[in-house]
Amino acid sequence: MRVLVIEDDADVASYIVKALGESGHNPTHAATGKDGLFLSTTEDYDVLVVDRMLPAPDGLTIIRTLRASDNYTPALVLSALSEVDDRVKGLKAGGDDYLTKPFAASELLARLEALTRRSANTTGSAETILAVSDLEIDLLARTVTRAGREIDLQPREFRLLEYLMRNAGNVVTRTMLLEHVWDYHFDPQTNVIDVHVSRLRQKIDKEFDTPLIQTVRGAGYALRTTPP
Repeated sequence: MRVLVIEDDADVASYIVKALGESGHNPTHAATGKDGLFLSTTEDYDVLVVDRMLPAPDGLTIIRTLRASDNYTPALVLSALSEVDDRVKGLKAGGDDYLTKPFAASELLARLEALTRRSANTTGSAETILAVSDLEIDLLARTVTRAGREIDLQPREFRLLEYLMRNAGNVVTRTMLLEHVWDYHFDPQTNVIDVHVSRLRQKIDKEFDTPLIQTVRGAGYALRTTPP
């Protein structure tokens, strides 16, 4: 994965570049908005990491400029601004995701990998069937089966399972689930995720030998066939 990191804070940039490199990705760093805009318009990248508060042009201006020129490379906005209105502005400017500082490298990597998968699905043939082991979800018919047995899910459970399956094998954090399944860009301070994951487990895993929905302590959840 080729990643352009546009970040003027040397420590933050070094942290991101190191994490990407250790994960087998190919990062390029631009320390100013001007350099970042130049590289993003002259080179091809799979995803962009754009700090919001850059010296001119700022991160949102860079993204708006790219979108205006029909460049839709997925962009993750980084910012110390965590209010809902700030997140909304970042997304309305054309950002595909928004991550507040400070952040864990594992969450940054998970979000970037999710963005590139989403981009690949958009530009390629649209997926209508998702499958992990003997679990299958039909996005058009809105049906779920495991080992050929149909499983009845409520709409939110279906959306939760779809997100887990689209990110199969990877850890998804509570924040990612709140944003992409519940459309919350803030923490409602409830156990809504735990309740829905528990209900989904009862339907997906309870009567089968291999549990697929796993809790990753201190990180989130993962849908995979291998032990945590």
